[in-house]
Amino acid sequence: MRHFRLSIAVTIILMGVAAWWGYSRGGIGAMLAALWIAAVLGVLEVSLSFDNAVVNASVLRHWNAFWRKLFLTVGILVAVFGMRLVFPLLIVSVATGLDMLQVWDMAIRTPDQYSRHLTENHAEVAAFGGAFLLLVFLNFLFDDEKELHWLGWIEHKMGKYGSESLAVLVTLCASYAAMAMVAPGRKLSVLASGVLGVVVYVAVKWVSSLLEAPEHDAALGKAVSRGSIGGFMYLEVLDASFSFDGVIGAFAITSDVVIIMLGLAIGAMFVRSMTVYLVDKGTLQQFVYLEHGAHYAIGILAIIMFASVAYHIPEWFTGLSGLAFIMVSLWSSHRYRQQQEALAGPGT
Repeated sequence: MRHFRLSIAVTIILMGVAAWWGYSRGGIGAMLAALWIAAVLGVLEVSLSFDNAVVNASVLRHWNAFWRKLFLTVGILVAVFGMRLVFPLLIVSVATGLDMLQVWDMAIRTPDQYSRHLTENHAEVAAFGGAFLLLVFLNFLFDDEKELHWLGWIEHKMGKYGSESLAVLVTLCASYAAMAMVAPGRKLSVLASGVLGVVVYVAVKWVSSLLEAPEHDAALGKAVSRGSIGGFMYLEVLDASFSFDGVIGAFAITSDVVIIMLGLAIGAMFVRSMTVYLVDKGTLQQFVYLEHGAHYAIGILAIIMFASVAYHIPEWFTGLSGLAFIMVSLWSSHRYRQQQEALAGPGT
């Protein structure tokens, strides 16, 4: 329970803010509606981002205390306020040519107009997020250093013959396919967004590898030997790719940008708490296929995001598809542990 104390405290505060916001705009009825919607959005965010927590934990468990604490403090501020509030405002600002204050005024005064501008740019954001997430999945799938393969010989062959270059090639082809699905006037922007997703992924990984190279340890100190600015950036961009899907889904429930930010912030806090729990409890070591399931969930999400440039994909389907992979991977992990215990014998 101690891992979730901060999330519970923040939830109480944010629900109080949601109640005040609703009451100030419509009395008791609006207050109750605001509380309910904020709670629903929190659950939505957790359901869409549980696989994000698993992947975060798989990265953070190799980091030292300094970088881990930095990500779980500064990182949560970026995740809550940057990705759930500023990032959508920035998208609308770029799309409309208005400054950020004008966009914020639009979001408060005419939320339907703000929502329309945001969803109109969904294809470009989906192409960016889809490209980034697909590279995350493919580079995990093509990792020839994995000793345990969830899908047996299929994953073994993928790891043997796959490479980072192949992952980039496949992702660029997916971006081209996404471009082919949209109207002529948006083809270039969608393709450019997909390519930008590839560029950001490669750049972040390059920075991370540069800072973590052994020959740089003496210059940068022990603080970056098991963590780095590059790794921090990687997790933040990964979170952004997940979070925008939740923001778009939230507008299907309400157009009130304040309630959306509060509800998604509650969910983001619990995702961070789950990340800490998974790291501290060594859950990834106990459930050996959980990391595999999370990456396959990311792969499915990437495909869904690419498809969503032209087709509406229900949020419940997006959430359940990822959850299904997580649940199956937990079951597979439990079976694997039972088999290992049986092979070890009753005396061990």
